[in-house]
Amino acid sequence: MTCQDYKDLMMGYLDNELDDDQKQIFEQHLLNCSDCKKELQEFRQLKEITDEVHFVELEDRIWDRYWSGVYNRIERGVGWILSSVAAIILLIYVGFKAIEDIIKDPTLGILLKVALLMLITGIATLFVSVLREKLYFRKKDRYKDVRR
Repeated sequence: MTCQDYKDLMMGYLDNELDDDQKQIFEQHLLNCSDCKKELQEFRQLKEITDEVHFVELEDRIWDRYWSGVYNRIERGVGWILSSVAAIILLIYVGFKAIEDIIKDPTLGILLKVALLMLITGIATLFVSVLREKLYFRKKDRYKDVRR
């Protein structure tokens, strides 16, 4: 094998990706080749430096600056409030239409009718609230990109 063949194994050696036979062969070569030994040491130093580097993406800084504006935060908050209220109203309307015959029945008491309307309103509100919560935490999930 030439030094170039061993250099192809060097990154695998540094990342501990070689099998035992490859590792032993590479280490034997290092005993006799000062050039590869020197290059391995340089790559080790470079790897240590790059392992310590943490980049802040430009995009994150732009978004931080964008969201620091009061108008942008208010605009998003108002948008969520209006969307949530509209979704609740639409769900109440659909629920009301589903039980409209029961509500219009003159033989049922007013208490039962009010309770049914309150139940529909509560379910619609909870549904929108849980949906918003799921969307919020889905964006904040630190492990969403972890592959198994």
